Amino acid sequence: MTLENAGDSGGESGPDSDAESRPVVYDLAPNCTLDDTEVDARYHAVVNGVVEYGIFVDVSDEVSGLVHESNLDRTYEVGDRLIVSLDEVKENGDVAFSSVDPDDYRTIVVEHDHDITSIADLSSGDSVHVEGTVAQIKQTGGPTIFRIVDESGIVSAAAFEEAGVRAYPNVELGDAVRLGGSVENHEESLQLEVDSLAKLDGEDAADVRRRIDGALRSRAEPAEVEPLVEWDAFEKLRDDLREVARLLRRTVLEGRPIRVRHHADGDGMCASVPVQLALENLIAEVHDDPDAPRHLFKRLPSKAPFYEMEDVTRDLNFALEGRARHGQKLPLLLMLDNGSTEEDVPAYENLAHYDVPIAVVDHHHPDPEAVEPLLDAHVNPYLYDEDYRITTGMMCVELARMIDPTITDSLRHVPAVAGLSDRSKAEVMPEFIALAEDEGYDREQLLDVGEALDYAAHWLRYSDGQSIVNDVLNVGCDDDERHEELVAFLADRAERDVTRQLEAAESHLQHERLDSGAHLYKIDLDEWAHRFTYPAPGKTTGKLHDRKVNELGQPVITIGYGPDFAVLRSDGVRLDIPRMVAELDEEVVGGGVSGGGHLVVGSIKFVKGMREEVIDSLVEKMADADIDEEISSQASVETDLS
Repeated sequence: MTLENAGDSGGESGPDSDAESRPVVYDLAPNCTLDDTEVDARYHAVVNGVVEYGIFVDVSDEVSGLVHESNLDRTYEVGDRLIVSLDEVKENGDVAFSSVDPDDYRTIVVEHDHDITSIADLSSGDSVHVEGTVAQIKQTGGPTIFRIVDESGIVSAAAFEEAGVRAYPNVELGDAVRLGGSVENHEESLQLEVDSLAKLDGEDAADVRRRIDGALRSRAEPAEVEPLVEWDAFEKLRDDLREVARLLRRTVLEGRPIRVRHHADGDGMCASVPVQLALENLIAEVHDDPDAPRHLFKRLPSKAPFYEMEDVTRDLNFALEGRARHGQKLPLLLMLDNGSTEEDVPAYENLAHYDVPIAVVDHHHPDPEAVEPLLDAHVNPYLYDEDYRITTGMMCVELARMIDPTITDSLRHVPAVAGLSDRSKAEVMPEFIALAEDEGYDREQLLDVGEALDYAAHWLRYSDGQSIVNDVLNVGCDDDERHEELVAFLADRAERDVTRQLEAAESHLQHERLDSGAHLYKIDLDEWAHRFTYPAPGKTTGKLHDRKVNELGQPVITIGYGPDFAVLRSDGVRLDIPRMVAELDEEVVGGGVSGGGHLVVGSIKFVKGMREEVIDSLVEKMADADIDEEISSQASVETDLS
């Protein structure tokens, strides 16, 4: 027994010597067990049942017994309080009490000190006590399943009230708790069969949280990995990437779900698929439930280069349903290859009502003042005076390796695919391609993989298409032959559809020579391109643009537009599309201009009736843009990669 405090309750207090001489009645804490009792000691008790031969009483949540009618001097009802003396603990575990009525006594409160077993040390057949925090509460048709996190791991705990009825309804997600019970094997995993569960508060809860927090901080530390390619520009981002890796690892260790949104293109998939593989591996390592990776990780593409209200509404609905049906915490949102601009703010503000944490890894031109108050982590090369040449796929390969370095060998070709897919002008592109060549990919094969990813993304629309995407990218794919055949098939289909689209559209390009000497091409895609098929307007504009760049070998700007949108491409001309969009929004009154992108790639939306004014104003700004050979594919990439 542990004496917490003593107080007189049977009359006026006398001198200390008198108090010490008065009989003691013990008040057991709810979690006290028989180990905390002694024969002939007196206890405060509560009647929990009345039978013909006596009454049953509780002296704690764990200790109950019978007061036989021969030891009663009055009648009792359920809920009545009395003082009892412990007469006997029988061999079968039954406890016998007798009622007593001391004239004067003092009360001593008794707290139970459990031997706490860490989750990592649980073994089948053991009777244990565990302390941790509640990561999930799932009500089944039978027991209530609690997922408990401590400093060493996560375990399921089954508590039964009655079929389909919530056990321990006062316990909520995030509470610090102490559980007692037996460890059993359940569907190839260990499960704690709960005999007792107490919600901790005060210093007890604070101590559990401090202990878990210290351990998880250590376990969440990212792996120390050497970069695949030495690159000074990239080194500026490594600390920020480590912070995201730390956050993601901590999220997995705490049992919180993760939801990834990424741009639906080659770079977006090169970013998201490695991170998915790394996190699913970590989830499988941390959780004993073989279905945990499927339940705790979800990846979905976003068609727009920002987080739309449609996206956030779907995500919130999914998350709230998960909380209602499976008792999960709301997820962390990880934005990849989008999420850095002011256009993302309304969706983020919607998430803020639910305290959903958000991390962003992106290489689009950011609006840090707008988004960072709403973010828990933000990685973007522009924050360090770098630019889009560092693609999100390149960053996320390193991020994935920090989470799980064992996947390195399966990712060496991915940065090259990301760079070529996103037309990176990075000076280290030849080194990334050399890495891929060591894995058996030449430049044309890398381009085919990127084309196949774009083609798959177009038809997948809002689905993650995990199996087919993994097979195309050859990350998490277990059949090299299938990968090669699939890439060849999809790239061939993509080339066929692109050829058909360009044959329909190219003759309708409008051309003019700007004062800067750059060539400007415009086309009404709504009139002169096939709709609702591959390639979509952005890809169509990019393919037309590439053809003119290769044909002329000079600075080229291309605008593909529809009723209420325009897609912009530039080669050798520094457009600064985010700045232009901001200026158009102010200058074209009623135009409703929004959008964003890089210095040389972007898209805008506007009010349909203002299209002519918006496009004309856009062309005027492009005419004033500077020629810049450093961002010309003809001057850099084609030369470097030949």
